[in-house]
Amino acid sequence: MILTDQQILAEIEKGTIVIEPYDRSCLGTNSYDVHLGKYLSTYRDAVLDARKHNEIETFEIPEDEGYVLEPGRLYLGVTQEYTETHATVPFLEGKSSVGRLGIDIHATAGKGDVGFCNHWTLEISVSMPVRVYRNMPIGQLIYFTVQGNVETFYNRKQNAKYNDRSDKPVESMMWKNQW
Repeated sequence: MILTDQQILAEIEKGTIVIEPYDRSCLGTNSYDVHLGKYLSTYRDAVLDARKHNEIETFEIPEDEGYVLEPGRLYLGVTQEYTETHATVPFLEGKSSVGRLGIDIHATAGKGDVGFCNHWTLEISVSMPVRVYRNMPIGQLIYFTVQGNVETFYNRKQNAKYNDRSDKPVESMMWKNQW
């Protein structure tokens, strides 16, 4: 089941959903709008290797003129909002207005885990050149209820790779996996 606006508000009041900064006008019927943070990153290497640490270069989106994203390139972005989810499963989806500009905000990582506490890293790709701006609405968080008890919350997992709080995009940590 997806939480409604009233249920999201109740979870915020209980402290099981945290959104910073929070703006009541961003609460939709059954979602919360999030915004593009001021940082973007790109990978340094033209060929990425799943077994190694692929380094990124991070830069700020110019405040007034924005930044033009180009097709054929993966950009890592970040949400302006820091979120915590302690009793529900958060899903991040792009806003329809963003999709209609040809912007995809995640390749595969749209689901968070119960216990995820951080800014969301976005895996941004575009179908044609498009100018983006910091603080523009970029996505929406949808919260799903869970059935049963959680054994290990994400923020308590010893092998969780994305627990360090950061307002900058975080590169793939696939290289830390044992395989």
